Amino acid sequence: MSSVFSISDLARELGVTPRTIRYYEEQGLILPERAGSQRIYSMRDRARLILILRGKRLGFSLQDIGEYLALYDADPAHQTQVLTLVGKVRARIADLEDQLETVRITLAELREIETMAVAALGCDVSDPDGA
Repeated sequence: MSSVFSISDLARELGVTPRTIRYYEEQGLILPERAGSQRIYSMRDRARLILILRGKRLGFSLQDIGEYLALYDADPAHQTQVLTLVGKVRARIADLEDQLETVRITLAELREIETMAVAALGCDVSDPDGA
């Protein structure tokens, strides 16, 4: 694996568009070197981009991700970073558990409505298209 990457190399490898990578650069989350007008991304930039994409996939905001990355740079022992991560992960888990409970309640209500509607019709409506 190369130690430097072009924007198209990273985009292809990570399954994102070059525009996505430029956006994260605009947000200050990655800071590639420049060779004239071309961006040159290091292994560090690649690793940060992987963390950004993972954080987004897990539902973290760019602000949360930026704080996490800033702590990585500021704390060589990474203890502050890990403690912050634990707190944010726990908060995200709690949010997702709340959402899951809301979905469970909504599904139960919809099933109840469906059962009452089918009973009111007094016929088999197993085919939703009515065929």
